Amino acid sequence: MTRTAYAIRHVAFEDLGIYEQLLEDRGFTVEYRDAGIDSLNIPEVQEADLLIVLGAPISVNDTQSYPFLFEEVELIKNRLASQKPVLGICLGAQQIAMAAGAEISTSGVLELGYSPVELTEAGKNSVLAPLGNTPVLHWHGDQFSIPADRETLATTSDFENQAFTLEDEAGKPFALALQFHLEVDPRKVEQWLIAYTADIVDSGQDIAVFRREASQYAEDLTAASTQVLNGWLDAVGL
Repeated sequence: MTRTAYAIRHVAFEDLGIYEQLLEDRGFTVEYRDAGIDSLNIPEVQEADLLIVLGAPISVNDTQSYPFLFEEVELIKNRLASQKPVLGICLGAQQIAMAAGAEISTSGVLELGYSPVELTEAGKNSVLAPLGNTPVLHWHGDQFSIPADRETLATTSDFENQAFTLEDEAGKPFALALQFHLEVDPRKVEQWLIAYTADIVDSGQDIAVFRREASQYAEDLTAASTQVLNGWLDAVGL
């Protein structure tokens, strides 16, 4: 039987990246819903086997400017209540945190570029274990707290909380929230360099160095990212 994966996309090039083919290889039919354009209040999205909420250059707290964020968080709340699998990346991770009752705030720091996360003991025993010391792509300024009775799985010097899961009574991690980006296709990182050039300049980074690192880490990061998603899908029975 065909399984469905719906991805909420906020920016055209911030898509599923390397994860789209991986999902299709696992038998998923992948569909996108574009935030602010497509309605999320339809049974196909609410009852999908898998929901993935992608990133964006806006904050989960920007509801006055972007009212569709209310709809997204409400959708996530409903999925959490029914313990249906949901993966949140960057903005999506912050929305999972908010839907689970945690706080999201501006850090005052722009964490941008390739660097490893430090896995906590819980993280080393989680689906994130394949990351090890592999540099991952960071691109965020907001931060989230960890929902009550949960543990942070990864940390960096500027952001204490980088990832967490929500588990059901059997310990199945039906929700996975990642502040950093594992999905970005290294062959398409140029789109990020063009669209978000102001972020790169503001963070004091060199675009040429950023481009070189994207290529340098591509093979190891793609392998680790693939293991993480496959491991999580296995853990939730998908």
